[in-house]
Amino acid sequence: MISFKSLISSLVLLTISGVNANAQLKVYPPISAISNGKTNGYSPDPMISYLWPSPKASDGLEQYELQPIGFYTAEHNSFDLKNKKGIEIKGKGTLRFDFGRVSAGWLEFESEDLQDSITMSISEYNEPAVVNKGALNPVKTKTPLKHGYTYRLELNPELYEGVRFGWLDVKTHQHDWHMKNLRLVCQVKPVNYQGSFSCSDSTLTKIWYTGAYTVKLNLQQDYFGAILMERSDRHSWTGDAYPSQAASMVAFGNYDFVKNNLINTSGLNNGIASYSLYWVLSLIDYVNYTGDADFARKYAGNACSKLDTAFSHFGKTPSLGFYGWDERLGAGFENPNIAESQYAYSMLSIRAWSEFAHLMEQIGNPVLAAKYQNYAGIKLSEIREKNTWTASFGLHAAADAINTGLTTKAEKNLFYHKNFEDRINRLSYSPFNQFFVLNAMSTTGHYDDALNMVRDYWGGQIAQGGTTFYEDYRPSWNAAIGINGAPPNNQCGYTSLTHPWSTGVVKWLSEEVLGIKPLQPGFKTFQIKPHLGASLKWASGSVYTKNGLIAVATNIGSGITRITIPRGTTAQQIAIPLAGTDIWSILMNGKPVYSKNKAFSAAGVQLANNCLNIHQLEAGNYTIRVNYTKKTFPKAKIDAPWNYPISKFTQDSVTAGKWLKTYGKDGYILFNAKKSGENLQQLPNYIKTVSLKNQANRYLTVVMDDAKLLTDPSGKPQNFGAVITKDPDPTQQTITIDLDVNDEQSHQISLYFLDWEKHNRRSAIEIFDLKTLKIFSPLQLVQNYTNGKYFSFNYSGSIRIRIDQVRGENVAISGLFFDQSKN
Repeated sequence: MISFKSLISSLVLLTISGVNANAQLKVYPPISAISNGKTNGYSPDPMISYLWPSPKASDGLEQYELQPIGFYTAEHNSFDLKNKKGIEIKGKGTLRFDFGRVSAGWLEFESEDLQDSITMSISEYNEPAVVNKGALNPVKTKTPLKHGYTYRLELNPELYEGVRFGWLDVKTHQHDWHMKNLRLVCQVKPVNYQGSFSCSDSTLTKIWYTGAYTVKLNLQQDYFGAILMERSDRHSWTGDAYPSQAASMVAFGNYDFVKNNLINTSGLNNGIASYSLYWVLSLIDYVNYTGDADFARKYAGNACSKLDTAFSHFGKTPSLGFYGWDERLGAGFENPNIAESQYAYSMLSIRAWSEFAHLMEQIGNPVLAAKYQNYAGIKLSEIREKNTWTASFGLHAAADAINTGLTTKAEKNLFYHKNFEDRINRLSYSPFNQFFVLNAMSTTGHYDDALNMVRDYWGGQIAQGGTTFYEDYRPSWNAAIGINGAPPNNQCGYTSLTHPWSTGVVKWLSEEVLGIKPLQPGFKTFQIKPHLGASLKWASGSVYTKNGLIAVATNIGSGITRITIPRGTTAQQIAIPLAGTDIWSILMNGKPVYSKNKAFSAAGVQLANNCLNIHQLEAGNYTIRVNYTKKTFPKAKIDAPWNYPISKFTQDSVTAGKWLKTYGKDGYILFNAKKSGENLQQLPNYIKTVSLKNQANRYLTVVMDDAKLLTDPSGKPQNFGAVITKDPDPTQQTITIDLDVNDEQSHQISLYFLDWEKHNRRSAIEIFDLKTLKIFSPLQLVQNYTNGKYFSFNYSGSIRIRIDQVRGENVAISGLFFDQSKN
């Protein structure tokens, strides 16, 4: 590793104005913001200390520049990083540079003496990016275009991609030359951090700021973007915008921009039924945060049309289009109308009707309020008449049911015990769906579990090297792919590592941990109910309202809480967590409001549920001091270790094609062994069926015998046969193999991978229970299988094996082999 200082102040990395040589290349004006000089070590945003005078929705994009914080090359003699004239290139080779965080930008440099043939690459992870067919440049590698002495990597007309890492690949070398002012030119929509969050767990603080930064990177000129990498789907997705708009309002208070995006997406649902309802929920969020009742009245008819469509769907099996990438939701577009997705959609409908009814009541429309509350009541009663509903609902449907706010305590308990206690299977495959699971966990009062889950899921992404949040994620990625490693690509296509639908956790941390939540539109009345659980000792932060900042800082250890309530608002409910109930006295702004000795408690102040409860606190600044005789702190809940039903695997790169003595004693399938579409197979009697989905067939005639190729059952050499993924078609980077088993005994299965064409294939494997579709295994990688490699594990019952492309042309599997289980 050849590197500059690994940590350089963002003020040093940031360049507001470019050098004169590239002034004519500026795509956007330089940033007009001014630094306040403050630093924030929890945020990946290099612009966090910069403030715009009065940012607004109509502002255009601006640009700034970052320099690399580190370099890596295997060809040490080809690159001189210490040359005074810039980076001196002295031979062929590849130089990787790291900008320290993902940004929305493009690469540029200057050279007056470049004559070599070069290419440049970009990526969000530590290998040059590749995406699906349909993108303008699916391979994010290209020869930079020359503009005078400036060279710029141009991969699409908008220029920007998701960039953390860049590469220079010197293909030919004629003479030494110099690269000057290597930079990442970054675009930014002017917004200021109006909200804030911090707490005694630095991971949670980092999560809040990482989520805010993820949203900020995707703010385009006039809409909320949904992805940084250009892979042909870089446009506004209405449902994706629900959590990202919510996070944006909490972090930036850019209400006018959210309003514009609601207008722009009011007639769009992207062909996805649930996205219409998420638009309604976004409308409700916007009005609750801004108090813009006129906007609600103007778009009430639009919302009613969406809600009435959902009512017409109820009890039927509508075409949902999509509900989530998780296996239990039909794996995205593979099987979106699966029962669990239908259950979840029905509960989402009830929630949308109920919350819209409440909003209509608040803004003075009792007719619509009654209509939609009636919808919610009638349809929930219909569901309850089916006595099996609490048993039938899986994680996602249960979360949507709890989030209606209409389930009983007994129903919540049943849902929670069945779906949320398991550390592994309470995690959805995408942070989008995980946001709803998270809300359900806090709604049931399980804040310690919820905080642990946030650490596992969003904290896990940061631990994996993420500076933005991902399109999808599993904590088991971290051990399998390593820090900043290339992620698996599967039913979601080529995985985006900067996906703002993942940022709902920002809102959750502000509303549930910090505890600031509107009760009436525009925070006319609101609550402050910090939920610190047993693991947090303090939390502080603020939420922007049109009347000013609501700020809270509460510390159980010191017993001091500070609250700021802006004019025109009232804190209707305040519940400050306590370190036990052995309290001597409580002072507010120096005046006693509670005294144990004098048996005194001021009006509106009471101790209950281990909280100091205060009602109807008007505008002002307050310091509340709790004086304890003795402090009692609960023990933090520690989650059980990751416990997967299948966790032992072997990989064999020695046996190669001569499998007869080692594998397949019970049976086998040799894919496309005879010709394309014709397998050789003999299934054991405990296997009912083997079903493949999404596969393509590959058959190649081989001139000479090769030990890597599977023999036929008699031991004779064969041609090359395999099933492969349909790369690079969108969302086709995966194959599923379903084993329907008619016993519950333990068996072994082995998959034979062969990268016959030497295309540097790297594949990932996950295993699921075929009936419940719960995940059974951590992610496993199979790589370097040019000479063939068996991947084996024991299982019992019916399973689904999902094999995903990570790198290389596609996945290639030549055979399945069935045996008795082995230790």
